[in-house]
Amino acid sequence: MTAEIISFGTELLLGQIVDTDAAYLAQKLSQCGVSVYNRATVGDNLERATAALTLALSRSDIVFCIGGLGPTGDDLTRMVIAAALDAPLVRDPVLVALLTAWFEKRGYTTSDAIFLQADVPTGGVPIPNANGTAPGLWVEKDGKTVVALPGPPNEFVPMVDTEILPRIGGSSGSVIRSRTLRIVGMGESVAEEKTADLMAAANPSVAPYAKPAEVHLRVTAKAASAEEAEALIAPVANEIKTRLGSVIYGEDDQTLEEVVVRLLEAQGKTVATAESCTGGWLAQRITAISGSSSVFHTGVVTYANESKMGLLGIPRALIGALGAVSPEVAKAMAERVRDLGQADFGIGVTGIAGPGGGSDEKPVGLVYIAVAGPEGTELTKNIFPGQRADVRWRATQTALDMLRKQLIG
Repeated sequence: MTAEIISFGTELLLGQIVDTDAAYLAQKLSQCGVSVYNRATVGDNLERATAALTLALSRSDIVFCIGGLGPTGDDLTRMVIAAALDAPLVRDPVLVALLTAWFEKRGYTTSDAIFLQADVPTGGVPIPNANGTAPGLWVEKDGKTVVALPGPPNEFVPMVDTEILPRIGGSSGSVIRSRTLRIVGMGESVAEEKTADLMAAANPSVAPYAKPAEVHLRVTAKAASAEEAEALIAPVANEIKTRLGSVIYGEDDQTLEEVVVRLLEAQGKTVATAESCTGGWLAQRITAISGSSSVFHTGVVTYANESKMGLLGIPRALIGALGAVSPEVAKAMAERVRDLGQADFGIGVTGIAGPGGGSDEKPVGLVYIAVAGPEGTELTKNIFPGQRADVRWRATQTALDMLRKQLIG
């Protein structure tokens, strides 16, 4: 079964709203074995929207229309479906009664516009909306299906999960499953080179995705059942793990900070952080993970030189001679915060995030990161690319990975 998704709304085209609905639906459809070949976004224009739906119906078995089901003048989806399928709108008396009852129960007055939500293309079936007034629509004609869904995510997501997916079920005759291997410390081109032969296969397929300071390899298989798809994925995923080794830190939705916290928990270890250019971002990532209170007790943001000296006791002479952005200061920050927090590990981060403050000797993006642990202190010099936020994120990513590697030996 081939599908297409069309999102309606000028606010989407203007970038005022991010279309999370289409991404959610595409993920769910792929799990059902429905192949989404095209996605489109169309503004609130009847002619252009009708042309988009007509084109989609010419090349897909089922088309999902998102948004435009409300009672206002820019809610055109019902009219678009009626025009594209030549299925005139008919007012459904059951929907009229439901809308009347909904508004009366809440003490609201109704208007003629409200009952536009009761209009259904000829031959169509309303889809219940437990969280709003606009029902969805399921319309079949000449071997094609159009499904219309409301745009607000609190209405859209439950309708997809409880109404749409059960109707589709196993009608496609197959399912699609994916497993994502998360890589840190290796670039996309290197990861691709080491797995090039695996990427040449069709089922399962292997595809790389560059993410900020990490790479994802997605292994995807299509089969008659979820169990068969997982059986196809497993040997390929295991082969990738064998080839790439410890640069693979997790799978699917696991984050680097979650992996680090779980390793600390399992080993009964703790960590403390001293941050300058990252401004507490490293501590925030760690403490965002449930259960982190058992492994993280102390974090300090020593942004100014005075705080490095006052809170951490770093000698004024050291900072004066070498500067706050130096390997010696990063090392001292890690070791002092480890002692201060009575932790097994201490992390120190100091650098120049930019856009200003750089020099030929110490350019923007220069970040020193130190991890002090039971076996001594590891130090790295990094020159991260990108804007200020990129530099800071990459610094936290590197710091977490340095700690992870010490934990896994």
